[in-house]
Amino acid sequence: MTTSVPEDHGTANVIDLFTGRPYSDRFNRRIIRLAPELDGLEMIYSNEANPSRFFTLKVLCWALRADGEVVGLVPWLNGITACPDLQDPLHGHWEGYYDPGIDEVFFEAPIHKVVELESAAEYYEFDCESDNDILQEIPDTIGTHAVLSGDGFKTLTLKEVLSWRLHADGAISGMLVDDDKVVNTPVLPGDECLFPAEQHADFRYFFQHHIANRIKAHDPEAMAAISQLVEP
Repeated sequence: MTTSVPEDHGTANVIDLFTGRPYSDRFNRRIIRLAPELDGLEMIYSNEANPSRFFTLKVLCWALRADGEVVGLVPWLNGITACPDLQDPLHGHWEGYYDPGIDEVFFEAPIHKVVELESAAEYYEFDCESDNDILQEIPDTIGTHAVLSGDGFKTLTLKEVLSWRLHADGAISGMLVDDDKVVNTPVLPGDECLFPAEQHADFRYFFQHHIANRIKAHDPEAMAAISQLVEP
């Protein structure tokens, strides 16, 4: 796939102040294609609060970066993150991928997903006029919910994420349903009633369904975890 995006005008000598890496690295590492994960593969991670335990999250999809790397993606806090990039020692540190069907841990994207992404990238060609152009939209298959709160988490609203949109600049948006704009049901990816979660003034975090269900049930442990995320 040849995706027309703004040219990299000599950015190799420009350093990103936040990462310390050349700006061109960020350009080359942008995501250009997604493939949903449909076999229940998971990410393994650890955190500082529980150093002797490992945790898992379902992988949402696999992503092909412009430099050819393929990585798993998971909704994480208020965005979507490549599994190997999960390096925050407080909230999580990537330890590998996990196939619960055969109880196997691995560290590289499955070859069938690499082939799928590379083949699709070669087949499709996009002529994008702006960074915000939509390259692809995939359904959410892992029950992701967006947590909305406008009063410091005294009250919570949870909305299901219906789909994820990949834009020309590599950004990915979790799409929510605007109930006031629904015309056709069921609502499908690409529907005009969808809007990015980050555009909602009360959007705070993404959670997978098992956590969202515990929050809905006011589970004490889940609510205590939420309270730790409240901004001072």
